[in-house]
Amino acid sequence: MRPLQISLETAQKLSKALNVPIEQIMHMPQHILIQKLLELEQNEKEKR
Repeated sequence: MRPLQISLETAQKLSKALNVPIEQIMHMPQHILIQKLLELEQNEKEKR
């Protein structure tokens, strides 16, 4: 599986938001990354 086609800055932001190492972000399957982003967004909405 090839690494995600995202910039370093994006990977760093995702790594910080998801509390996951950058290496893991880069090699995470795209559908799992999208699922985690949706969960993160849900958590943000609940906080408001």
